[in-house]
Amino acid sequence: RFQACVYFASVFQAMSCGIHYLASVFMAVTPDFVCGFPGNVSSVLFHNSSASSIEDIWTLWTSTENYIVVQLENGEIWELDQCSRSKREVSLDLAYEYKGNKSVFPCSDGFLYDDTKWKSTVVTQWDLVCDREWLAKLIQPTFMLGVLIGAVIFGDIADRLGRQRVIWFTSAGQFVFGIAVAFTFDYYSFVIVRFLLAMVSSGYLVVAFVYVTEFVGIKARTWASMHVHAFFAMGIMIVALVGFLVRTWWVYQIFLSIATLPFVLCCWMLPETPFWLLSEERYEDAQKVIDTMARWNKVSTPCKVSELCSVQQDDLASGRTDDGDASSTKKHNILDLFCNWQIARRTITVWLIWFTGSLGYYVFSLSSVSLGGNEYLNLFLIGAVELPCYIIACIAMDKLGRRNTLIPFLILSALICVLIMFIPQDYNILIILANMAGKFSIGVAFGLIYLYTAELYPTIVRSLAVGSGSMMCRVGSVVAPFCVYLRSVWIFMPLLLVGIMALLSGLLTIMLPETLGKPLTNTLEEATEMGRNKKSCSEKAPPAHSGAALEKIEMFGQERVNTDK
Repeated sequence: RFQACVYFASVFQAMSCGIHYLASVFMAVTPDFVCGFPGNVSSVLFHNSSASSIEDIWTLWTSTENYIVVQLENGEIWELDQCSRSKREVSLDLAYEYKGNKSVFPCSDGFLYDDTKWKSTVVTQWDLVCDREWLAKLIQPTFMLGVLIGAVIFGDIADRLGRQRVIWFTSAGQFVFGIAVAFTFDYYSFVIVRFLLAMVSSGYLVVAFVYVTEFVGIKARTWASMHVHAFFAMGIMIVALVGFLVRTWWVYQIFLSIATLPFVLCCWMLPETPFWLLSEERYEDAQKVIDTMARWNKVSTPCKVSELCSVQQDDLASGRTDDGDASSTKKHNILDLFCNWQIARRTITVWLIWFTGSLGYYVFSLSSVSLGGNEYLNLFLIGAVELPCYIIACIAMDKLGRRNTLIPFLILSALICVLIMFIPQDYNILIILANMAGKFSIGVAFGLIYLYTAELYPTIVRSLAVGSGSMMCRVGSVVAPFCVYLRSVWIFMPLLLVGIMALLSGLLTIMLPETLGKPLTNTLEEATEMGRNKKSCSEKAPPAHSGAALEKIEMFGQERVNTDK
């Protein structure tokens, strides 16, 4: 009961991470626009259609190459393009086609935007179009850069100050910075506050994963850790719902920020994890948490910290006897992930899978609003498809194995990317279903790689391997928005890049060993031998041995898997 309450309270706030990560898809959208004009309009002409105001013309707008002809009350006739305007020298008859002389002027009177879908976005607020368009395209990449930095900073702080304090600070920070974004006064303050919001959102997701992992037992750990991502996906669905209901960007941002306010009000009740308290030798505090857990769970004979400490001392003593003083105190660094050809090849493959999973995840998510049809429904479905994908991943990785699940889903995502290129653009429903299938397949691979990486490497470099892979994941999330922008070069360019990376990752994964049912390795030599002897690696080890090894790491090794979307 205690672990369930702590788990669901913690992962509830993970929804806010999904909310803020994808909020920009509607907040920074660029509607149709044309250059502003000096004066009052008397009539408007677009091809063969005339109107009294520009608002009546937007429904006819089909291409950025179009222009609008307006006649002012003073008789002047202007041609309005998106990034320039032309004044006709001879103003006789109002006609769409004109072969005479024209004077070209910049858009010094601002821009006119189509507000039929969005009443206000950050693009319309600060005119982030034409020569300022690059500023709009930096909104999501700068946020993802904050995600990368925040994960590193708060992951380290959580080890030093504790998980509880970081969860308090990052939860409050998400609410405060989320509200502050809505009241920023210019573009630069908006980007800075969003950057800080990204840092605390990323920090919460990393520490919350560690937090629930340290409270949940081994039996439920795979399912519990995988479904942290499911709550992230629910946050994406909330973005779609709020975006549909609220069309003014700053009101939209406020509603998104208060969605998880209940957790901010009660997060101070969450306890510190006993594992961190034991690592800091705060035995009395650890005993208090354990006693509280015992009362909630109605355990008559709770665990005693003194017994754990005696077992830990025996474990450390036997470790020194088996491994020697030199090996137990040796410091390891990133170069140990390339200590020989087997491990180096494994590291490159794992890093590529992390990068590809993150890249594909965000390319499918961010491009969902550009697929045609109802963009709000598209994003909602792209988020909803993740919920069953993590269930399938949990079942498949335990029944078929980690590698045997990863390979087909990576290759399947590549094939789906190719398939989408051959679907006619007017088949919107088919395109959306294919993108959902692509998101599903890449989501399975993306969720599985966390656990698989931890099992591929020995204890001495396990945290280093997962941490470096997680960094590659965040590099992929920074690159993903730029990849989506390549749609302006060729509409299928993002899918082509994701497909190539997924196919390459799937083929390289064939060379990785299977880890299902095998005990965790402790040395680089054991990990290397696992890669060479594929047959022995695929055979199941006795469950007791594997469980004992995992218990030892859980209780005393303090192995921590830092994960972040």
